[in-house]
Amino acid sequence: MAEDLQQQLRRTRKKSKRRRRRGPNRVLRKSAYYAVLTAYHLARITPMWALGGFVRAVANLAFLVLTKRRRIAIDNIRHALGDDLGYWRVLNLARRSFESFLLAPPELIKHRSQLLRADAREWMLRRYPDLGPVFQKVKDIHEASGGCIFVTPHFGNWELLPFVSAAFGIPTVIPVRPLDNPYLEQFVYAGRAQSGQIFVPNRNSLHTLQQRLDQGDSVGLLPDQSTKRGLLVEFFGRPALTTPIPATLAIMQQRPIVVIACYRTGRLRFDGYASDPIWPRPGQDQRQETERLCLAMNREMEKIIRLHPEQYFWMHNRWKRYQQTSRRERRGENEKRISNID
Repeated sequence: MAEDLQQQLRRTRKKSKRRRRRGPNRVLRKSAYYAVLTAYHLARITPMWALGGFVRAVANLAFLVLTKRRRIAIDNIRHALGDDLGYWRVLNLARRSFESFLLAPPELIKHRSQLLRADAREWMLRRYPDLGPVFQKVKDIHEASGGCIFVTPHFGNWELLPFVSAAFGIPTVIPVRPLDNPYLEQFVYAGRAQSGQIFVPNRNSLHTLQQRLDQGDSVGLLPDQSTKRGLLVEFFGRPALTTPIPATLAIMQQRPIVVIACYRTGRLRFDGYASDPIWPRPGQDQRQETERLCLAMNREMEKIIRLHPEQYFWMHNRWKRYQQTSRRERRGENEKRISNID
């Protein structure tokens, strides 16, 4: 199976070869790779207090320079959480969102050696005792359902979740988008694969995910990004294009959706969140059931984000519209997208 996944990755790289030729040349791609490699090794030997200060400085600079992303973040927070927060509160949440996003890689680097230990689970339970009940609940749901669909928003440090899940004995397959830079792609893939989980290219991955669910594995997805092929479902009170893949897998395989997250409570301190399982209802109209599951999934993600809104990826244009359509046309589009998945 591992060889098949490697072959699938190689095929995906070949398909993107033409696109890469239009991008940076080989020297620039290698330069970017060596820059990331250098930053990685520097982060490993730098104390977290120093890394945190550096990240805050870079985040503040990015917040000032990236005006488009700053405007998107401020607008998203206002619409999602309300204008009654006040201008300065909204501005501070947007700034800290930049910081939260940039903290994720160094946090993973600083935890990697402990998370790869043979006794990683015991180490986590000693350092983060609150994680134990949360991920024991996650494991119980996984075992009781014979594999389920875990979804998490871009919140807190989602990159830690594959390592935590592996430490608790929850085998998971995770579709990811291969990077355009083949050197960075190989580096990032190797690092993720060390978690013990399986990562597959996200393109045309539905059949692979079904197979893994049939074998008793769970699936891990990040479904909070805008997508042209999504269904219009409410998220923080506004219709947002939402991927139907988690709901489709749940209906086809009769497995539950579980919303999980790993969020910060301090410097290199984390806690977890796991929703109750969201089960598909057999014998229901597929269109209505898909939209119901997507809405329930979005509502659970809202609950997590409201706990610590400064840790969410607000600078993404979550409510982006690719074309203006009427409500009747949107319903027709949703029906067509669902039927195409079949």
